[in-house]
Amino acid sequence: MAVLGVDGWQLGWVGARLEGRAVQLLDLPTVAEVLAVPDVDVIGIDMPIGLSEDGVRACDELARHRLREFGAASSVFPAPVRAVLATDDYAEARALSRAATTPPRAPSAQTFQLVRSIRSLDDALGDPPPDRVVEVHPELAFRVGLGGVPDRKGTARGTVQRLAALRAVMDVEDALADAPAGVPMIDALDACAAAWSAQRLADGTAESVGDGTTDSRGRPMRICW
Repeated sequence: MAVLGVDGWQLGWVGARLEGRAVQLLDLPTVAEVLAVPDVDVIGIDMPIGLSEDGVRACDELARHRLREFGAASSVFPAPVRAVLATDDYAEARALSRAATTPPRAPSAQTFQLVRSIRSLDDALGDPPPDRVVEVHPELAFRVGLGGVPDRKGTARGTVQRLAALRAVMDVEDALADAPAGVPMIDALDACAAAWSAQRLADGTAESVGDGTTDSRGRPMRICW
């Protein structure tokens, strides 16, 4: 049984195909290529899937609460409301969000940078969305699930801690040695963490946060690891 973990980056998506302990890193320019990776039972993707129409998602709030004790609550960006997907203009996105939310709330610039990727994923999933594509979050995997990762990603200590955590469950260094040219270390490790979460989903041992609701397109508003 193989699974796929996926993390977005500036040139598209980094995939980590995990089968047993063997993991292969993939450069996947489009969501269509992500969904077309052959012979994977679950795809765990670090990108919002279920989107609220009028407020903050419970899964984002609960994920931040779980990560707060590790000092990593800020790693969970509040997902934009669905209305924001209608525009690529930040000023218009802020206006659309404020009109849809009570009290009025606008997406941060950092969150807005994800809108194109969220839209492309939302469009590709279709109606109804496939059950095998699930939202995950690497910091929940590293901090809560795998454990032993107290430092921030991108730092020397945080990188070594993440490597050690992944080494226990997959042959991560072999994957990094054969990674596609240009793939950043941060995104490669996050994709591997997403693959670990996808494996737990396939095994039926995953944990999740959320309130059990789905959005207007039938996508669950939950984050798994």
